[in-house]
Amino acid sequence: MHIGELIKKSEKPFFSLEFFPPKEKEKWSEFYGVVEKLKAINPLFVSVTCGAGGTGQENTVEIASEIKNTHGLECMAHCTCVRSDKDKMDEYLEQLRKANINNILALRGDKPKNADGVVDESLMSHDYKYAADLIRYVRENHKDFGVAVAAYPAPHPESVSFAMDRKHLIEKIKTGADFAITQLFFDSREYIALIDELKKEGINDCPIIPGILPIQSLASIKHTLSLCGANIPGKYFLQLEKAHEEGGSEKVREIGLDYAVKQIHTMLECGAKGIHLYTLNKADLCLELVDRIR
Repeated sequence: MHIGELIKKSEKPFFSLEFFPPKEKEKWSEFYGVVEKLKAINPLFVSVTCGAGGTGQENTVEIASEIKNTHGLECMAHCTCVRSDKDKMDEYLEQLRKANINNILALRGDKPKNADGVVDESLMSHDYKYAADLIRYVRENHKDFGVAVAAYPAPHPESVSFAMDRKHLIEKIKTGADFAITQLFFDSREYIALIDELKKEGINDCPIIPGILPIQSLASIKHTLSLCGANIPGKYFLQLEKAHEEGGSEKVREIGLDYAVKQIHTMLECGAKGIHLYTLNKADLCLELVDRIR
């Protein structure tokens, strides 16, 4: 079933989860143990990422298939424009279709880098410059797929302004998105402002699901921020640094958990249909977080 339909039918707030395929296959068994643990949350759906620069899609297909067909969770696969043309996209979507996966998260993806670690524009897709191009292609040629998109409470790092970022999001939604999932954020006002701006543009029937990351350590959040370009309020970051100095990762984890609980309550009070948790493939913190909410 299309996840957009599941969201519409959901009568109470839900949780959904994001996983990434472990690079080493010998760690997949342990990973599937994490998936089994997190089934206790009863997620409405889960998403599976692909590698940086659009790599590793074969792992995405295999992991997504296992999660849905063996572990029984509705699954959505990330689908990026980079390194992809129409033939490759058709092949990837057919692989997903055969694996019983019929939901994708349509993304432009991070710009790929060459062997020297430098962004190489020649490796970008010539058929899909932006996510909206991919959405349009899927809607015209693969109508059996449900399509979600990414939203940014703070602008995408490459956006020149808030207005331009919102323009791109509105284009993606109007092109055919069933719903959107936000990039992780730590200032709830950014999400509230995003929803208000979309409503002013007449976007009222596309659910925008907030993405929440419970912080596990100071090192992990520094690494995550360096990858995704999200913002963190200065006061909160100083609080995390102080917690690390006083009690290490365990103290940071507790501060992060309390903060995430408050964020989620705020999001639900603002009308969010559900919460998408960035799990980092770890079960315990997510289980404790959901337990505090419920």
